[in-house]
Amino acid sequence: MRIIFLVFLSLLSLAGNAQDIHLTILDKSSGRPVPDVLVKSSDDQKTTDLNGVVILDASRKISYVLSHVSYIASIYKTNDSLEDTVYLEPSSLALNEIVVQGFGSQKPLVDQPAAISHVSKKALARFDETSLVDAFNTVPGIRMEERAPNSYRISIRGSSLRAPFGVRNVKVYWNGIPYTAPDGTTALNLLDFSNISQADIIKGPAGSIYGAGNGGVIRLKSDLSDVQGGKASAEFMGGAFGTIRYRMGLQQSIKNGGMSASYVRQKSDGFRDQSASDRKVFQWGSSWNTSSNNTLNFSILYTDLYYELPGALTAEQMAEDRTQARPGSEDKNASITQKALFTGLNYDYSLGQHWDAETSGYVTTSDFDNPFNTDYKKESQFGYGGRTRFTYKNNLSDNVTIEWISGAEYQFSKTTADNFGNVGGKADTLRFSDDLFVQQYFLFTQAELGLPGDFYLTAGISQNNLKYDINRKVDVSTGLAYDRSRDFDPVWVPRITLLKKLTADQSVRAAVSYGFSPPTIDEVRTNEGSLNLDLEAEKGTNYELGYRASFWNKRVNTDITFFYFKLDQTITTYTNPVGVVLFRNAGETDQKGVEFNINYDLIKQSTGVVNQLSLQHSYTGHFFKFKNYRQGEDDYSGNDLTGVAPNTLANTLDLNTSFGFYMNLTHQFVDEVPLNDENTVYQEKYNLVSSRIGWRRLLSTHWELEVYGGIQNLFDEQYSRGNDLNPYGQRYYQPALGRNGFACLKLAFNY
Repeated sequence: MRIIFLVFLSLLSLAGNAQDIHLTILDKSSGRPVPDVLVKSSDDQKTTDLNGVVILDASRKISYVLSHVSYIASIYKTNDSLEDTVYLEPSSLALNEIVVQGFGSQKPLVDQPAAISHVSKKALARFDETSLVDAFNTVPGIRMEERAPNSYRISIRGSSLRAPFGVRNVKVYWNGIPYTAPDGTTALNLLDFSNISQADIIKGPAGSIYGAGNGGVIRLKSDLSDVQGGKASAEFMGGAFGTIRYRMGLQQSIKNGGMSASYVRQKSDGFRDQSASDRKVFQWGSSWNTSSNNTLNFSILYTDLYYELPGALTAEQMAEDRTQARPGSEDKNASITQKALFTGLNYDYSLGQHWDAETSGYVTTSDFDNPFNTDYKKESQFGYGGRTRFTYKNNLSDNVTIEWISGAEYQFSKTTADNFGNVGGKADTLRFSDDLFVQQYFLFTQAELGLPGDFYLTAGISQNNLKYDINRKVDVSTGLAYDRSRDFDPVWVPRITLLKKLTADQSVRAAVSYGFSPPTIDEVRTNEGSLNLDLEAEKGTNYELGYRASFWNKRVNTDITFFYFKLDQTITTYTNPVGVVLFRNAGETDQKGVEFNINYDLIKQSTGVVNQLSLQHSYTGHFFKFKNYRQGEDDYSGNDLTGVAPNTLANTLDLNTSFGFYMNLTHQFVDEVPLNDENTVYQEKYNLVSSRIGWRRLLSTHWELEVYGGIQNLFDEQYSRGNDLNPYGQRYYQPALGRNGFACLKLAFNY
């Protein structure tokens, strides 16, 4: 009996020591409790009650992921406190709560000394999730076009003028790794929508730390956030014109990090003849916290892409049948097949109390086949490169701080390019064959001083170097083999900005920056075989004023920028009589503009039926003119710059409810666009209205469900989503989809 009594006392003692953590989760903006938050560890899952409370085991020191459809996910680590409180940030944030990386370390958007727009995961997912086009077109100053399915080009402040296809004059980074090729082109269509969780877009010359590119910089990021336990997900979407998309994904926590893998296939029959597409993408990513301040990320991306090219139509052909392909496109099997592998590494590490650094590198290979109406091109490419930067932060005195950044970036590529005749969509006789070598590198340094009176002075400069080597192995027309090269003189690119914090929620800034953008290898080496080595780089100076502010308890956010960009040696396109796109310098252009964005939350609360009701208005005014531009006896000085709409407007409405129902409405207006330098042909102005309605819910602590559907181009506007500029034969128009719908089912299991 004595032994039994002692055992009983021991059990009572253990029961008395067993304690729980009462964790309360509140809305950071309102301080109200947030119910239905999923609290998930590697082996446990719970949800908060109506008071925002969840009970956790205090005996285990582990990490939990806190997630809710209306809030940004957060990590909570248990400690010795038995009563604890966590504040979640709503997914709709004020400017001083949105943290982005622009010209230095991460800091709130209101403190950024540049024209930067942040596109969140929520903003990207307002449409059908097949591309970035519609989401990017709600951002002031940005215009993304899709001339054919999976054929994208991005214009930042009119920078797409020289891009008959592909993304040029804009520098792109993916997970901190240089993604733009060394010659300045970016194959954005190799990325699936699911490979991008957010984007930070720097508008205007950013060469002080990012190198060449007058358009700007786009920093894309995948979701490599902390994972607790595991998650398996699947989704299926169907839409008009035979559109099918499915995705399978897996996330798994591992020691000091996590990994994720996904496979996506997206295919469509196309709105027009000869416009089918099929893309298969596999991504694998992992993240390790090698120490408390060091993080290593590794990514692999493999893409198998095929899409047909319907070609541009004349106005008469558009009126006859806007779904037809350009005559000859089907017979020639005009299309692109590309298989590409991209492997990248990014390491963010600390070097002591005041120093930290980031180093990234990549290796890429690609095979490219392009039968076209005029020829057949085959390319294989191999490239590598990397970037490193070192950052020093310290207080120089009680009133002066410094953040100094220095580093370098290097890229190299070799491309074997063969051009053939095209007979029935098959490669015929070889016309010419080249080995193309591109090498570019730049060094950069920048200092930001925090001065008395809440002034911040930023000054940076880079030295840029670029060289093309073209080894012409075969040229049937001349029978000669020869080497040509173009070594651009080193270019110094400075930038200086002064920012004044008016209050914690308001800032005003002034900036002057110099930019340059050399021609790409595709602009120097044309598909007809000529080498345009005399093509000059675009160069110009940009002047900018900006203001950012949050009002009404941070429920109203506004961002306005005025700029004047004086550009010299502007590169524009034209088409010769056989249909080959060529390039030429067009003298000087004056580019004046205003970009304005305001968003406000009419309702923003964690309790009640409606959690959020918000509106956003984005306006772009781009008033661009040729200043000094003559071609032979033709004088285009004073004409509107080709391919740029003077006015665009985007209006959005978002509704989120406590029971999971949500609605997104979008209106986009695009003004008339001049399609030739003479300003005699315009695309007419148009309005697009789109909607998405859905329901998402945690069915249990393990299962998540989302169902959504929508309509795009609700009023069946007839317009071009991308046009051909200065074409031969009056073939200006690339008709876009009419009214179309979509529906999707997403299911996830947390384990």
